[in-house]
Amino acid sequence: MGQRILIAEDDPSIQKLFTIILKREGYEIEVSSDGQMVYENTTELPSLFILDRQLKNACDGLEACRYLKSQEATKNIPVIMISATPEIGRLAKSAGAEDYLEKPFSINVLLQKIRQFLNPTDGIS
Repeated sequence: MGQRILIAEDDPSIQKLFTIILKREGYEIEVSSDGQMVYENTTELPSLFILDRQLKNACDGLEACRYLKSQEATKNIPVIMISATPEIGRLAKSAGAEDYLEKPFSINVLLQKIRQFLNPTDGIS
């Protein structure tokens, strides 16, 4: 596949889970515990962003999403927000995210959502 996914998640166990599962699926992964890399734009642009709502250093994933959607280079890159916040669906939509996952989430649902954005023709005959 070779598609890149940039993940901003501050929980080390979830970072490890994402890395293992998504690398096994053939994706290139970059993981950060805060959202600074979103603002610094020092990395190669990914095919997809996965952003936790609450990140280290008081960084808010919703604000990071709004920033990405306001920038010409990243406005069309899909964003999936993740959070344990019950109203994450409404919040993610208002920030411009294409989708969301409420923690705890199923790995199968995560992979389905990723494939929906990165391989939109999979499963269509």
